[in-house]
Amino acid sequence: MEGCDCVEPQWPADELLVKYQYISDFFIALAYFSIPLELIYFVKKSAFFPYRWVLMQFGAFIVLCGATHFINLWTFTMHSKTVALVMTIAKASTAIVSCATALMLVHIIPDLLSVKTRELFLKNKAEELDREMGLIRTQEETGRHVRMLTHEIRSTLDRHTILKTTLVELGRTLGLEECALWMPSRTDHNLHLSHTLRHQAPVGVLVSTNLPIVNQVFSSNRAVRIPHTCPLARIKPIAGRYVPPEVVAVRVPLLHLSNFQINDWPEFSARSYAVMVLMLPSDSARKWHVHELELVEVVADQVAVALSHAAILEESMRARDMLMEQNRLMIETVLKSSNLLATLINDVLDLSRLEDGSLELELGAFSPHAVFREVVNLIKPIAAVKKLSITFMLSPDLPVCAIGDEKRLMQILLNVAGNAVKFTKEGEGYRLWD
Repeated sequence: MEGCDCVEPQWPADELLVKYQYISDFFIALAYFSIPLELIYFVKKSAFFPYRWVLMQFGAFIVLCGATHFINLWTFTMHSKTVALVMTIAKASTAIVSCATALMLVHIIPDLLSVKTRELFLKNKAEELDREMGLIRTQEETGRHVRMLTHEIRSTLDRHTILKTTLVELGRTLGLEECALWMPSRTDHNLHLSHTLRHQAPVGVLVSTNLPIVNQVFSSNRAVRIPHTCPLARIKPIAGRYVPPEVVAVRVPLLHLSNFQINDWPEFSARSYAVMVLMLPSDSARKWHVHELELVEVVADQVAVALSHAAILEESMRARDMLMEQNRLMIETVLKSSNLLATLINDVLDLSRLEDGSLELELGAFSPHAVFREVVNLIKPIAAVKKLSITFMLSPDLPVCAIGDEKRLMQILLNVAGNAVKFTKEGEGYRLWD
């Protein structure tokens, strides 16, 4: 049995492998020498970077690493002792610089982590500022829409135009699917649908004010979210696949001229409320935001003010018309009294003709009904002074038209009625009939 020294003989170097190692070391050295140039460019351009000396140390480490690979190119063949000495010095320098760089990184890594923490803090602050700026822009946009809606609403004093303009502008501004207004009934405790934006529900539908959801809306001065199944929200027909929309309702105080005797309006001056219902599109994932609800509340207040102005104007015009009618009647009464006075004066002048029988009647067609009414209108002011009540009744057999002297007949009736008023005691009644 032959013995073995178990020492594997050294294989001869493969020329192809040596060539690949040679080329690899060359490109590694080239890359190592180019990286410090990039670091130098970065240090010059980034004046704010606080760790320049660390970058310089890291650059020296990379240069020495590249030098070891570059010197290694001469070790693939027979080389002198000088090459080995240079290689040793380069590796020793690389070891020293690499260890120093590693120790320095231990000290600066916490600082770099704190910089990252400050970066995250500043990023959060920037996001918070962006949100605040978004809120400010939203508030400015809301204010602009409120001013625009207020201008549109107050540009007219017609009730129908105010309500229609409100629905149209709200629908355009908020992108509503439907917007409707429920007005209180004057005869019973119901709300009737008076105005809609899309005309998808018949006008005149009634909802009782005794419903809990209606009382909830009436008792709050803020916009109230209501379920899409409640009667107030049934302003849009259901067709096909139906996604429940977001619906809100807000009360609109209805003020009248008599309500302004109370100082703290509209909380106590409003005798009744209307309800404005707003519905978002059902085919979207939109939700009501706070600024949108604030816009709806402000618009509801502006609508209440505009409607109160319209109500005041309507009542003022109605009162003016009534005063004009009363003044007209009084003027007509004064003119008729003047005409009668002139007739009496003419009768006194014609007394001589009456005595000798030469007075002639002015015959003509007239209405006995009108004569009696004029006599009553002339007697009423005198009777009111004595607190007398006058009842006027005409017989059904009295003809509508007659032939005779209208002025003489009125004179006789005034004489009879005047004597009756004159000799009747204060507070008693007087009845005139034919």
